[in-house]
Amino acid sequence: MLLFKILSYLGGFVTISVPEECLERFINMATARGIFLWGIMETGADRVALKVRLSGVRPMRHVARMTRCRFRIEARAGLPFVIGRLKRRKTLLGGALLFMVVLYMLSSFIWEIKVTGHKRVDEQVIEQLARQSGLYRGALRWAVNERAVEDVILRQVPGLSWVSVHIEGTRARIEVVEKKLPPRDGAERPFDVVADKDGLVKEILVFSGHPLVKEGDTVAAGQVLISAAVPPPTLPDASSPETGDEQAGEVRYVHARGIVRARVWYKGYGEKKLVEKGLRRTGREITKLGIKIDDKEIILMGPREVPFQHFGQQVFSKSLPAWRNIRLPVEFITVKYFEQKPYVKRYGVKEAERLAGEEALARIRRRIPPGAGVLQVKQQVVKTAGYEDMVRVKVLVETLEDIGMEKPHRGDRGGSGAVHGERGS
Repeated sequence: MLLFKILSYLGGFVTISVPEECLERFINMATARGIFLWGIMETGADRVALKVRLSGVRPMRHVARMTRCRFRIEARAGLPFVIGRLKRRKTLLGGALLFMVVLYMLSSFIWEIKVTGHKRVDEQVIEQLARQSGLYRGALRWAVNERAVEDVILRQVPGLSWVSVHIEGTRARIEVVEKKLPPRDGAERPFDVVADKDGLVKEILVFSGHPLVKEGDTVAAGQVLISAAVPPPTLPDASSPETGDEQAGEVRYVHARGIVRARVWYKGYGEKKLVEKGLRRTGREITKLGIKIDDKEIILMGPREVPFQHFGQQVFSKSLPAWRNIRLPVEFITVKYFEQKPYVKRYGVKEAERLAGEEALARIRRRIPPGAGVLQVKQQVVKTAGYEDMVRVKVLVETLEDIGMEKPHRGDRGGSGAVHGERGS
């Protein structure tokens, strides 16, 4: 199908219309003479439109005389007609060729350099070293040695462990990875294990740190589950029984690690109309190519008016790269029109309930993290007082998942540590 479209465009084709009463004789005689016709459709006013290649237009005049069926050319498309229009507009053709040459020359230079992955290293230092190696704004693309630029930056910037240079079109991207430096004091920064969401604790496994919850506890999002503050061990004091046990030592801070599995519940909502109306694509589409200069648009290929009654469109535009903060008001525009047809579809109540439930469940699954186990799924139809042409469904999903996530320890966070052997509130 694609090859047929390409060949038809290269050879050129026209859209003709013939009266409906002589359509059958016209098509039969044209087919018998080897003239290929396609795209037959009604246009109204008792006429039918069809497409034929440019090489078949002259033989069709003889067919029209034999069948006494006059045809009228409605539209012309294809490369021969585009070339014919350009020949009549020599100034436009010369300007377009000059524009393409200038565009090719501009696309041979690098106009944008972007540095990513740096936090501690200064971006200007990286750009200065790249300039010394031949990579700078305005440099020729094929004159830049990417490997040489990588070696220079990696050798002269001690804080980097990896450098990669990519040139894509008129843009150059320098990706760097900085070395991970140990803390200055040599100590590990304390972290808490905090609840990522609400849930009911089902299992807790502590690798390091001090647990603040146990199995069966209900926790809220943001609550500390395993604290980085480890209280000192409790020692019995036999000399003073009235004071109870006492603690020896100081609070120790660690990087808390562990697994906290909890039961988590997700709610979802879905709805489906019993009578659905909308537009559906038919598969027919056309493409328009043009150049936009300021507010003026020049069409290079495609129709000026969309031949579809109902249609959607996709617009793709590409601008020329800026040069020294100067941006030319020129855009290449590609518009794709696709025909749509109105439709009406009716659903039964049970089918609508199933589709609404699937919609609600799909929304919930997007929120469930990978690795979570689904324990139970409940679905409930929402009843309303009056009649509605719509079915509403609620879905409740119960999962078992790890809700712990690491966050830097803060002494003022509720329940985040133990002070003098007592848990924080």
